[in-house]
Amino acid sequence: MTTDTIPDLIAAVLLVLGGILTLAAGVGLVRFPDAPSRLHASTKPQVLGLVLVLIALALSARSWSMMLVLIPVFVFQMLTAPISAHIVARAAYRMGNFRKDLIYEDDLDDAIEHANEERASSEKEPTRPPQPPQPPQPPQPPQPAS
Repeated sequence: MTTDTIPDLIAAVLLVLGGILTLAAGVGLVRFPDAPSRLHASTKPQVLGLVLVLIALALSARSWSMMLVLIPVFVFQMLTAPISAHIVARAAYRMGNFRKDLIYEDDLDDAIEHANEERASSEKEPTRPPQPPQPPQPPQPPQPAS
């Protein structure tokens, strides 16, 4: 066993673990019952699996040019996964694509009820009555130049 084979073995183990986590995320997407549960499966194990695969690639490549490619992948995945999951979860909640019996604490219920009350009160506010049409003004004679 040489010193070059140890990083390759670690990379192989990380690659297999990353693949298993990504497979678990795919199974969770298919098997979980509602949108919030599926988002949980699609973000956490998928992101961790991707991170393990990126580390494995960095270990096996052993070059700085490969790091310049892998770091933006890592950064954008860390930025976009939670944001997109949050937006999709809120949309799924508003559309009713969730099982209420699986939720322990419903934090969005009060916020959405408050927003609906504000919307209803703004629709009930009286609007200004329409103004009668104004008669057309006669043209003004030209003013003499001084």
